[in-house]
Amino acid sequence: MKHTKVKDLLTSKTTLQEVNAKGWVRTFRNNQFIALNDGSTINNIQCVVDFENTAEETLKRITTGAAISVTGTLIESKGAGQKYEIQVSKLEILGDSDAEKFPMQPKKHSLEFLRENAHLRVRTNAFGAIMRVRSVLSFAVHSYFQEKGFVYVNTPIITGSDAEGAGEMFKVTALPFENTPRTEDGKINYKEDFFGKETNLTVSGQLEGETFAMALGQIYTFGPTFRAENSNTSRHLAEFWMIEPEVAFNDLDDNMDLAEDFIQYVIKYTLDKCSEDLKFLEGRLLEEEKSKPQAERSEMALLEKLNFVLENNFKRVSYTEAIDILRNSTPNKKKKFSYIIEEWGADLQSEHERYLVEKHFKCPVILYDYPANIKAFYMRLNDNTEPGKETVRAMDILFPGIGEIVGGSQREERYDVLVEKMRAIGIDEEELWWYLDTRRFGSAVHSGFGLGFERLVLFVTGMTNIRDVIPFPRTPGSAEF
Repeated sequence: MKHTKVKDLLTSKTTLQEVNAKGWVRTFRNNQFIALNDGSTINNIQCVVDFENTAEETLKRITTGAAISVTGTLIESKGAGQKYEIQVSKLEILGDSDAEKFPMQPKKHSLEFLRENAHLRVRTNAFGAIMRVRSVLSFAVHSYFQEKGFVYVNTPIITGSDAEGAGEMFKVTALPFENTPRTEDGKINYKEDFFGKETNLTVSGQLEGETFAMALGQIYTFGPTFRAENSNTSRHLAEFWMIEPEVAFNDLDDNMDLAEDFIQYVIKYTLDKCSEDLKFLEGRLLEEEKSKPQAERSEMALLEKLNFVLENNFKRVSYTEAIDILRNSTPNKKKKFSYIIEEWGADLQSEHERYLVEKHFKCPVILYDYPANIKAFYMRLNDNTEPGKETVRAMDILFPGIGEIVGGSQREERYDVLVEKMRAIGIDEEELWWYLDTRRFGSAVHSGFGLGFERLVLFVTGMTNIRDVIPFPRTPGSAEF
């Protein structure tokens, strides 16, 4: 008999039918009641075993973590909190699990312990819910852009360019470490390497994405990106997924409209599809917050926070306005910020972003028109800005509990201005000759943004550490699994 998913059994309209279910044992009580889960839903189905007519040896093998197959009759349950259960007529152990050694026992585990067992943590309720939400969010990303006629582009993972100009990149090489070929002046001779030049893992698909937008109109990328940034924080990963739309003929205002509409769409889609998982994660967050001081607790429950983002327009504030607000804020005056805001031109830190969102405006915020010297070279220089206070058409979206979730800009479409900016910070024009071609041949206003997918998952699930929303986190000193 073909097995039926637990999710489908629990939503079945007919009882007294013979069914087969396969999954993993969560608990086994009184030698009689098995809580079976197959990953299709956060809910278990209770399987009632006739222990008097089941071999003792088989009963001993029904342990937490064991994979089993049960065949029996689907009946209405007499137990509280469950609609149906399976009256088992046949039970088969598919894979044993040593009860004394299986790490995921039915008790509360610390998130740190679960990270050390990332290959098994998805068998817990919390991580099953997180990964189902992640999957649905991922589909929602494609759904949004496909509905709007965007073309999905796969930009290279191995690249010779540094889109961010930050230099924090993982090198890709086939050269031997013990006898690396050198040039006459002692530098590594990359001409002898696999690609004949220095290459890295990509930090962004944006530059390549721009070239496609200048032919296809509107494109998006959604793939892995890598930063060799030694940031051991709850908000950074060395390997993460990035969503990057790029649209020809869009200016900064269009870009902000697109980002806001996109975020609201994917959150609504996930709320509609993952109600049970999100309700569970909301309860988990409430329990976790009980141990925190009142001042550190979220003002809203998870579902309330998600609906708040759907129901409110994002507040649009210039960087200059934001600096004035921060400079005059109580935590700044009382030196409570770790980074005190003293003058225009300061690079905003997470604490400043969260103050603006959570304390001052109390809604998602879009900051725009940042100082040119703290932003990337490809962002369009604003006209008529005073010397020393040049700004660019950049925008960041700030979310409660997260800080920056989106970074984007109108791109510098003027060839001469772009070349001048590249020279000023030492970017080799020869390296990016192909990128400059898009400004030589049919240049036009265009804009785009990048959204770190894990930060979006973090916000939607209510988790507080980014390592808990990706299957196998890659962080400084950690490439386990």
